[in-house]
Amino acid sequence: MCNGLIGKKLGMTSVFTPDGRHVPVTVLEVGPCVVTQIKTQATDGYDALQLGFGEKKASHTNRPQQGHFKKSGGIGYVTVREVSVDNPEDYKPGQKVTLDLFASGEKVDVVGTTKGRGFSGVIRRHGFHGGRKTHGSHSHRIPGSIGCSAWPSRVIKGKKMPGQYGNARKTAKNLEVVEVRPEENLLLVKGGVPGHPNGLVLIRKRKIG
Repeated sequence: MCNGLIGKKLGMTSVFTPDGRHVPVTVLEVGPCVVTQIKTQATDGYDALQLGFGEKKASHTNRPQQGHFKKSGGIGYVTVREVSVDNPEDYKPGQKVTLDLFASGEKVDVVGTTKGRGFSGVIRRHGFHGGRKTHGSHSHRIPGSIGCSAWPSRVIKGKKMPGQYGNARKTAKNLEVVEVRPEENLLLVKGGVPGHPNGLVLIRKRKIG
């Protein structure tokens, strides 16, 4: 069985469960993905499927990619990712993998890229409390003391400091699938996932054990 699919984050909303609970959910457009290459232990040293998501014009696909995609039907794809698979012999190039892979109530991991927020200070980046706000203080949002003057007379590596915040690959683990809508290629998962609307995500099945 294929252990994941490519999709994109559409946004957040909320739904009511049959027992009347109000649940915040993230709506993901997942698949259909097309198998563009099959990797096996014999040929590549591991079992995986290379999946394509989001068709693109031939004029936007370079020649090496066109040659690669010929094996799966000749259609180019915007995004190509690998996912692990338990039995690669059950798949063939050009085959579609759909949302039927997931079921309501199961847990999944969602991998995405967080929103890039540029150069940020320690309060926004690390959640520092900040300095005094009154009595002539000039240290409202600065990090405070970051090292000792005598020994070791330097800033220790790994100190939380201002810097680039966001635009990093993150995984939201153990999210519950609230609803599956195969006819619309929509997956509703409980809570938030990394990234901005229309951002690329990878939905993976939870590993058991």
